[in-house]
Amino acid sequence: MALGGGTLERMLRVAVPMVLVVELAIGVVAVLDRQSSDTKAGERRSLVARSDQLTASALLPGSALSCLDSGAGDAAETACEAAVFASASSTAAAVAYVGARLTLLAEAKALDPASDRFAGARRALELDRYGVAAYVLTARDGCTAERCASFVLFADTGALKSNMKAQVFDQYVSRHAAAWNAPSPSPDPPPAAVSVAPPATPEVKAASVEPAGGVSVARPLSSKYSLPSAASIPAVSIMNAEPALPKAAAEALAAQTKADMKPEAKPESAAGDDVPMPPRRPQAPREQAAPASTVR
Repeated sequence: MALGGGTLERMLRVAVPMVLVVELAIGVVAVLDRQSSDTKAGERRSLVARSDQLTASALLPGSALSCLDSGAGDAAETACEAAVFASASSTAAAVAYVGARLTLLAEAKALDPASDRFAGARRALELDRYGVAAYVLTARDGCTAERCASFVLFADTGALKSNMKAQVFDQYVSRHAAAWNAPSPSPDPPPAAVSVAPPATPEVKAASVEPAGGVSVARPLSSKYSLPSAASIPAVSIMNAEPALPKAAAEALAAQTKADMKPEAKPESAAGDDVPMPPRRPQAPREQAAPASTVR
């Protein structure tokens, strides 16, 4: 059946706009797909950056968050437990860290279900050391061991369900909470000051004065004299004559010796203490001796 020129022209007029519309639609779809791909790529890069930031915070010196991402044996697990539950703030930091990991894993699953970019973080959450992940799913998402929408994020939920049933995290908190409320030990008192006793004053020996008569009487040395130190006394040899004293020293020593030899004044007796002395008894007259008889 031959088409007339007018019919063909009408068909071309209708077909050309339809082709243009289809091409435009395909272009729009391609642009939207590219935009969607770019958006997903940007979201993926954002998720990776957030994951790296969490990992960097866990690896800071003195941080106990790295204990939640890996296992290093029984000895390290015991030390990690003490670090994670050392205080209320460290325990709260562990809960916040695991919660951020769960949120990141859920967003990555929604963005690209086939992606295995966060397999390490997912495995650490599946192991659920100290029951922190089970506690977050229970407290934040209302999960139970029998029903939890977040279980789709994991390949193995055995440890999570077991920790939910046993409330493992609460057991750890109860074990360490007593140490949180314990009073802090008082600081050691400062060392007592060591008192240094003043040097002992050398005892002044009494001077021995030997008055006439050969009786030695001990008298304290007068305060106007000062004894020289041993270092100031020159060596004395018994082979040499003793040097004479200076004139002033010799006169002072003589005056002191004379004053020490004076008899001490007797104290006056108090009133009423005078006792009268009895009169002296007269002596009997001596008998005259009889004259000697003359011997004839």
